[in-house]
Amino acid sequence: MKKIIIILIIGIFVTGIVSVSTFSDQYVDAGSTKKVHFTQTITSSQDPGLGHEDHQLALVLSPNEGTIYDGSMTFTSSELVNVIVLHEISQNDVNGQETWAVNESKIYGLSLLNPEKKSGSIEFTGAGVALHSTNSKEFTTTVSVDGWIRGQPTQVLEQKLEFQKEDPSLLLSRTNVSMEIPMHKGMHNGNEILYIITDTSDEDYANIISEKQELNIQLSKSLKNIPENNLQKIFLFKNGIKGDGIFGFQTDIFSNTPEQSGYTPLGSIIEVTWKSGQKEIIFESAADIINAEQSGRIKFNETNVVVNTPQIKWSGGQMTERSDKQISNKMSFSGGQITEINEDELIVTFVAHRSWDSTGKTIYYIITDVTPIGPSKLMGVTHSQSMSDLLTHSSIIDQYQFKNGIIGSGSLDFQPEIFNFSLDEENYNPISKIYLVEWHDPKTAQILQTKSDIDSFHNDDQITVSIARPSNSEYIINSPIVDPFQ
Repeated sequence: MKKIIIILIIGIFVTGIVSVSTFSDQYVDAGSTKKVHFTQTITSSQDPGLGHEDHQLALVLSPNEGTIYDGSMTFTSSELVNVIVLHEISQNDVNGQETWAVNESKIYGLSLLNPEKKSGSIEFTGAGVALHSTNSKEFTTTVSVDGWIRGQPTQVLEQKLEFQKEDPSLLLSRTNVSMEIPMHKGMHNGNEILYIITDTSDEDYANIISEKQELNIQLSKSLKNIPENNLQKIFLFKNGIKGDGIFGFQTDIFSNTPEQSGYTPLGSIIEVTWKSGQKEIIFESAADIINAEQSGRIKFNETNVVVNTPQIKWSGGQMTERSDKQISNKMSFSGGQITEINEDELIVTFVAHRSWDSTGKTIYYIITDVTPIGPSKLMGVTHSQSMSDLLTHSSIIDQYQFKNGIIGSGSLDFQPEIFNFSLDEENYNPISKIYLVEWHDPKTAQILQTKSDIDSFHNDDQITVSIARPSNSEYIINSPIVDPFQ
């Protein structure tokens, strides 16, 4: 009888353990499935997906690792949009599928559930849901969602949302990338110069230089309006002794370098031709060339063509090479804009920074010259005091840097810069004066992407826009637009 009682007691105890365990498992399952039900109006922003930089995206349900959303959505939009559903996959599972990713370490399968339209209703199952437009124009949408979240505890979601609210940030993909630019050999007073060509005011010269260096340069017609006293002289030889010059003859001669107080990266091209019967020699200075022209040995063709020719290396100096060669999405603008100067291959590698033109299109730019001297030393680039004379000149453009607001990849560690030129118009100039944008209440900050965004929020008295004056001096940057992916 005692044996039976003992066995019965043990049996009840074991059953109790099993019952508790089973109840706990059921509680976990219930706890990992949460109801989601809301109506919300969302304004789109630039699609952060790789290869989608010129598109717009309104994220409805954010992807979270291990999460599945299941439900239905009805939407209306100010522009034609697709519904995108994301699916969590590994790199090995891609195998030709359509994908979406903001970096190379995390990738999602992508489903487009409908053709582009302004309203509709869909059912979805996936790791994330968004509305997407192939147009770069911002859109507004109102969505109503009814469904379930499986696999992500509500507490974790709330913590993530709260963190983002307290510390808003934007980190676009490929915010900083490497840009290899061919260097050319020049000369000043017998000393070699290594320089690059990024822009010109003349279409024919743009084609000639682009073909020679196998890298396209920008056409900036407004450069021809820069006053002559803000230009140095660059002598290019059309005949004579063969050499490393643009036209295949002797080395190009510059009238100044960063060693001189009057240095400017902008130069006016003077074509030099030897007259028939003259003994050809190699010139080493602008003064010698001018003397030869005055004595009748050579003739000048003052082309009125202006080129942007930042000097990388000159007698007694060079632009700073970064000690940290790794280019990443989040990196400081200080310490240098160059990662390598390869004199053997005549290639210089710049850090190209991602930003927006006045219409919100993605552009990349490099920084080569700055005034005043404080910021130029901080960024490790050439100081050009003469650029300060261009502060009020109508040809140069405005660059807007953000002092606070959304944390991001901009030069001041907030959102990226905005330029007031459009790639679709002929108002580009590599020389820009700097304006600072400051939110009155940083907690209300939003991503601004166009010049009209800045104007609108400024008119609504939400931001202050002021001209930058570090050390109480004019702040001018030579910031040529480049194409790292050509």
